[in-house]
Amino acid sequence: MTAPDRHPAEASKTSEPVGGHEATALLEVVEYTDPLCPWAWGSEPVFRRLRAALAGQVHWRRAYCILFDHDDDPAPDPAAETAWYARYVEDISAHTHAPRARHLSRVAASSWPSSLVAKAAEAQGANVADRVLRRLRESVFVLGEPADTSGSALSVVSGVPGLDAGRLAADAASADVLERVRADRAEARRPVDDVLSVRADGSPHPGAAKETLDGQHRYALPTLLLRTAAGHRVVPGWRPYEEYVSAVAELSPALLPAPTALAPADAIARYRTLTEPERTSLTDGGPWPPAGAVRVDTGNGPLWLHPEEAAAHPAVAPAPSSRP
Repeated sequence: MTAPDRHPAEASKTSEPVGGHEATALLEVVEYTDPLCPWAWGSEPVFRRLRAALAGQVHWRRAYCILFDHDDDPAPDPAAETAWYARYVEDISAHTHAPRARHLSRVAASSWPSSLVAKAAEAQGANVADRVLRRLRESVFVLGEPADTSGSALSVVSGVPGLDAGRLAADAASADVLERVRADRAEARRPVDDVLSVRADGSPHPGAAKETLDGQHRYALPTLLLRTAAGHRVVPGWRPYEEYVSAVAELSPALLPAPTALAPADAIARYRTLTEPERTSLTDGGPWPPAGAVRVDTGNGPLWLHPEEAAAHPAVAPAPSSRP
């Protein structure tokens, strides 16, 4: 077992305990992700459940890895690429049961704008950051319009409860946030050795590190890296909830995940939008839908919105496009 890159106490200076509690956590969880990644979108039910179960007990940090980079070669036939990618997302959603857009307008040109907005939102607290990231994911997998420009990324998150939109725009354009996302991207391209030789084990996405254009490697998305002062565990790819709990127990046997099931009305009030897999994993099985919940049909099942969320969500009341 190798030692962590840095002690979790150091990481806690720049990360926030899950749930916003001021607890000193011995376990750091790093989530390598991208707002526009279909496997990360499909992992939302498990990650939402895990974050709720570990609330206040760990430091959970997201590292934005830039799935669609500036130096990617443009497609010679954008329409054909979009058709191929839509089929690719459809295949993934068949495994994850996550919603997918009925029509995908294009393949994202860049992950930088959405990653900068997601990183900037962290300055406004964990709840706002979670809801901003969720809207960015929904831009492509519900709306079919990936938030791949600064304007579209800011537009799609407008109306998020508690969000200071002016501050978000300023922070997303700042040199500080740019450097933080650059650091995330670089960190994702220094994967631990464990993920260099991951073998297919029955998961449709086992999570072996991806080779980059320059011959290096980056984490497959999503990947969770769990670290203590004594060592680490890594859970790559698309995995069941129990594998994450097992990794937590191996590193921190005294850390006990809390129950996460909520009454349907409480779940939709807390999370604001729920997919069918999330309804199954995060609620106690009570009568569904809760009073006032708004259903948005997608190409693979509904997305359920809290009524206050629906009032400002572009899936219900589309905002004017900010794409140049």
